[in-house]
Amino acid sequence: MVAQFLGLKLRILANTFRRSPWQVVGVILALGYALAATVFAVVTLTALRSTDAETARTLVVVAGSAIVLGFLVLPLAFGVDDPLDPRRFALFGIATSKLANLLVLTALVGVPSVLLTIVAIAQVGTWNRGALPAFFAVVGAVLIVATCVLAARVSTSIASFLLASRRAREASGILALVAAVAVTPAVAWLAGQDWTREGISTLGRAADVAGWTPLGAAWSAPADAAIGDGAAGLQKLLIALAFVGVLWLAWRGLVAAMLIAPHREKRPSLFGGLGFFGRLPATPVGAIAARSLTYWIRDARYRVQLVIVPVVPFLMVVVFLVSGVYWQNLALLPLPVMCLFLSWSAHNDVAYDNTAVWLHVASNTSGVADRLGRIIPVLLIGALLIAVGGPLSALLYGDPTALPSIIGVSSCILLSGLGLSSLLSAQFPYAAVRPGDSPFTQPQSTGGSASLMQSTVFLATVALSVPPLLLGLYGLADHGPLPMRSLLAGLGIGVFVLVIGVVVGGRIFERRGPELLAFTQRN
Repeated sequence: MVAQFLGLKLRILANTFRRSPWQVVGVILALGYALAATVFAVVTLTALRSTDAETARTLVVVAGSAIVLGFLVLPLAFGVDDPLDPRRFALFGIATSKLANLLVLTALVGVPSVLLTIVAIAQVGTWNRGALPAFFAVVGAVLIVATCVLAARVSTSIASFLLASRRAREASGILALVAAVAVTPAVAWLAGQDWTREGISTLGRAADVAGWTPLGAAWSAPADAAIGDGAAGLQKLLIALAFVGVLWLAWRGLVAAMLIAPHREKRPSLFGGLGFFGRLPATPVGAIAARSLTYWIRDARYRVQLVIVPVVPFLMVVVFLVSGVYWQNLALLPLPVMCLFLSWSAHNDVAYDNTAVWLHVASNTSGVADRLGRIIPVLLIGALLIAVGGPLSALLYGDPTALPSIIGVSSCILLSGLGLSSLLSAQFPYAAVRPGDSPFTQPQSTGGSASLMQSTVFLATVALSVPPLLLGLYGLADHGPLPMRSLLAGLGIGVFVLVIGVVVGGRIFERRGPELLAFTQRN
């Protein structure tokens, strides 16, 4: 049976090159990059043989821990398709432990596992500095391969078992985005270090911590033996061995669970009442606003945009903090930036409807009603954001007189952006993610219309906010009438642009209704 499973895995690998020509080219390029990275790792590990043990230990443990973390996290984050999913063998009557062993064995026959094995063997040469370090390196190499293979199997099975529904995959993608943002402060801190003077010492402290974790224990054990601390190396080998045992138990439990319940049953969604349609007025504006509010709550495409709204200012604040900007001044930055991206998110709202826009065209809905109904959810979110974020920003800045300027600039950005979005989304829609598709995909758009529309709305909104922004900046130094003038200028410009955008955009929508319907059917 072992031969049958290995033969099945080899046939699956061979079928990788029987796809379309462009897919084969992509596979070859990926293999080329992976092979190049492996060659670089082997050459580096070989060169570390002649360096001192402390430096080699630092580099090997940090890089090795990152490799193990990649095998553990990447399959779970991206939901890799598993051709040898245990559920595919549910009807063959194979014992659970035997099937688990066979699938782990076949996992060794794969490009990632083979390249990892080469790197693990190469680190044996790095620590060939005596009998004990070499022995620990050999044992560590076995544990490294076992850890990574089992970690990948566990993560892949969890992903295929728990992320079976589209909603779960979308939630996983959003969590991956949030996790990527969460590590930004660490990346910014690393970028701000003086690596020419303190780089090795900084990595050394990281290696000290990682070496006592399951991620880096097997990589660190031979290094400790080479330094002369054989007892610590033995303890780390025991940690690595215990982690392999935990992974095996988790893998065996997953196989047992997936054989018993091969398909995840989707719970039926129970909805009572009409939702927002029963709470808002029975008018064209109210109906469109209710549908838009439902989109913003249930549609993953809109939820991703809501996640991105606080992400961008967070990244900007981190970058400025690393650059040495005083944190108190940065308190004024997040709210306007969030309002900017919130208003910008509605610039292609018609295309998000896809063919559902025929309801507006067939019912001869007023263009103004369409424009107003679509922006009501963003207005509600933006008003709440300004009401909470304005006083909080002024409090963190330490000057209550800055509150009118903060509200004026943020309101101008929000209202102006929505006005421009109402106008341009009716005149220049471009291909968007279709309902039901992953929010992280983007269809191709010919002629550069997508990038032109995005940049036009973005830059025009920023340009319209310059007058209240300048008044607000001067008002920070001169606590006279300038903050109130910034508030009045921001509200005046914002309301004016919003009204013009809704009225003109409504007329464009009425005139181009059939064209918009034809556009959504093509894209």
